[in-house]
Amino acid sequence: MKIKHYLSIFIVVALLALAPLLANSNVVLNFLIYTLIVTLGAQGWNLLGGMAGQNSFGHAAFFGTGAYVISLWQINLGLGAWTGFVVAVAAGALVGWIVGFLSFRAGLRGSYFALVTLAFAEVLRVLANSASFTGGAAGRLLPINLGAENFQFSDRTHYYWVALAMVAVGLLLMRWISLSRFGARLVAVRENEDAARALGIDVLRTKLGAITISAAMTAAAGCLYVQYFLYIDPILVFGPKISIEVLLASMVGGLGTVFGPLVGTFALHLLGEGAKLFTGEIPGIDLAIYGCVLIGAVCFLPQGLLSLLPRRAARKPAAEPVLEKQS
Repeated sequence: MKIKHYLSIFIVVALLALAPLLANSNVVLNFLIYTLIVTLGAQGWNLLGGMAGQNSFGHAAFFGTGAYVISLWQINLGLGAWTGFVVAVAAGALVGWIVGFLSFRAGLRGSYFALVTLAFAEVLRVLANSASFTGGAAGRLLPINLGAENFQFSDRTHYYWVALAMVAVGLLLMRWISLSRFGARLVAVRENEDAARALGIDVLRTKLGAITISAAMTAAAGCLYVQYFLYIDPILVFGPKISIEVLLASMVGGLGTVFGPLVGTFALHLLGEGAKLFTGEIPGIDLAIYGCVLIGAVCFLPQGLLSLLPRRAARKPAAEPVLEKQS
């Protein structure tokens, strides 16, 4: 591990850590915390869709799994939030592996795989909506039990730093993967599965690894969401809005890049909040804007916002694969 490969991550995280000290407003903190939660989910999507080339329309399935498992772990079983967090992330990874195994073993790819993931998210939403132990359509409220040991904080700044720490872990993980053999296999599979298989790459195993890690990261975002808002219902965590946001954030920021999800999420949410400021609280205005942004990104900026930055001359040892489109 060479520190220079991770230096930009340390600098960005350090600057973001100072944000609550510069703007200690509840409105600003709410915006920043939710943006970081979506960023974590987008990092998960970016690993699967950006680096491995397996586009998903249903990452809400993993987000909602994490959110419901950590909630029911505390409400129904009366157990601790931190152990629930570990179990929820593991449950999200398991759901991801199951979805991937059923899809990839059947040879699904492209739009077929995307539609299957959307179907899984909808099935889980319907199940959560009809089951009594989940609270049904009315949802569930988590009991207020303030304390770091209960993953609840009276100061929003603490939530922000926890969310930032998890995003930082996601950034480091993405950088490490991009420089690893596993990352090289992901890119090979993304570019041409048949050629990758001919080179001796286990395509099924590689894609299963990608979707499992991706689902775990997105489930962690679901856990953060429910611990911050202390409320959950099926449409919030299994609905299409989450899937759209994490997909768009990666596309707008830059597919397959380390900082793409972070840049894309901040850009989308700033645009959404700006639109609400000028248009009022029109229901669905943010989704309409996201649709327009998606069309614009595909037509005019297919490489994402990071492609606007000047490219660095990559000077890396020949033994290390340069996988990112840009840092």
